[in-house]
Amino acid sequence: MNYSEAKYEMIQQWGVLGSSWGINKTEAQIHGLLMISPEPLSVEDIMEELKISRGNVSMSLRSLMDWGIVHKRFKLNERKEFFESEKDVWKLATKVAQERQKRELLPVIEMLTRIQNIKDPKATKEEVSEINTMSKALLKFANQSDKVLSKFSNADSSWFFSTLVKLIK
Repeated sequence: MNYSEAKYEMIQQWGVLGSSWGINKTEAQIHGLLMISPEPLSVEDIMEELKISRGNVSMSLRSLMDWGIVHKRFKLNERKEFFESEKDVWKLATKVAQERQKRELLPVIEMLTRIQNIKDPKATKEEVSEINTMSKALLKFANQSDKVLSKFSNADSSWFFSTLVKLIK
């Protein structure tokens, strides 16, 4: 496989993968391009490489910067803005985990906490019992998941992988 084929395949597959962790396909493709680019790229570079509009590139870059996985860079004597991806895979993984925790898990925990121990004379005893039982079980699971994600996000890679290996044995 030559460089162009490998580059295309990496960008396309990263686009598919990104949609599974909460980033749309175009954002993930831009991120994939930036990850494998040896130098920071301008909006124009990205537009040309991926054949997408300026507006789409700009909105996607803003979103990727909100995730904390793409950073703006300036070059001496250049008026253009340039962008680069986080290249450290561990930092990238922890940033994604932290954002997903903040965007997805914490709102669920807040909701489950709010609906604990409902009492409603209009609902049947079985309905109330079932929602109370399930919300307690889900809250327990969500809180445990939150603790695991926090541990993961705050750990360094060597500690995490050595601990994981011990758990697997």
